[in-house]
Amino acid sequence: MAGTDHTRAAQLADPATAPVIVLVRPQLAENVGMVARAMLNCGLTRLRLVAPREDWLADKAIAASSGADGLLRDAQPFETVEAAIADLNRVYATTARRRDMVKWVLTPRAAAANLRAFGAQGERSGVLFGPERTGLGNDDVALADAVIEVPLNPAYCSLNLAQAVLLLGYEWFQAASEAPPEQLVINASRPATRADLLGFFTHLERELDASGFLRNLDKRPGMIRNIRGLFERAALTEQEIRTLHGIVKELRHGRRGPADPGEEQA
Repeated sequence: MAGTDHTRAAQLADPATAPVIVLVRPQLAENVGMVARAMLNCGLTRLRLVAPREDWLADKAIAASSGADGLLRDAQPFETVEAAIADLNRVYATTARRRDMVKWVLTPRAAAANLRAFGAQGERSGVLFGPERTGLGNDDVALADAVIEVPLNPAYCSLNLAQAVLLLGYEWFQAASEAPPEQLVINASRPATRADLLGFFTHLERELDASGFLRNLDKRPGMIRNIRGLFERAALTEQEIRTLHGIVKELRHGRRGPADPGEEQA
């Protein structure tokens, strides 16, 4: 699912309402770059880094960001977690391990809904992500209001840093997305009208009668209904109807010579 469509408008979050992504002691610069890529996929633009081990503007980080290097250049470095979250009203911590402390545990979907609500109320929020090898420490988690835990295979729920950010970012983006669950992309054509379909049915059934396929008069009405239902379920376009007309014509009469190079194809 790679690629970017530059003909479509970007959907960047309002920095005043979107959550801040806080990477705590990230180890590898390229992982920070991949996090920036994951963030931009979801319209998130505010990145904070707590005591990063490597330069987040190194060439390998820029390369790993795949065009999201603007987020890296705008990233804010901090020495401590406390300093990185000082201006935030709400803070969540991501972890794969249950801790010996009383905390609300949320799925990414539930957390995303809350983060949207916080932003709508004018509250600033942030999400903590720990080092790649160990994750957040108990002292880091203790600073958060709640914990985000991803419900995955309990025997193997290991995520890399960018995957974890992408999961949370995706749920946050989808919480306000108006994209339809499914849609038929028909490009330059148009959906077939009933007249288009009925015209094709008349053509097809005439040729089926001529070929003898519908010779059983008792079964003919049911067979016609079944054939029509097959094409009606297909949500055909006007171009596809014309193609089907061409197929039926060729099957009935056959081509009487080589194709004309200038002939319009169905």
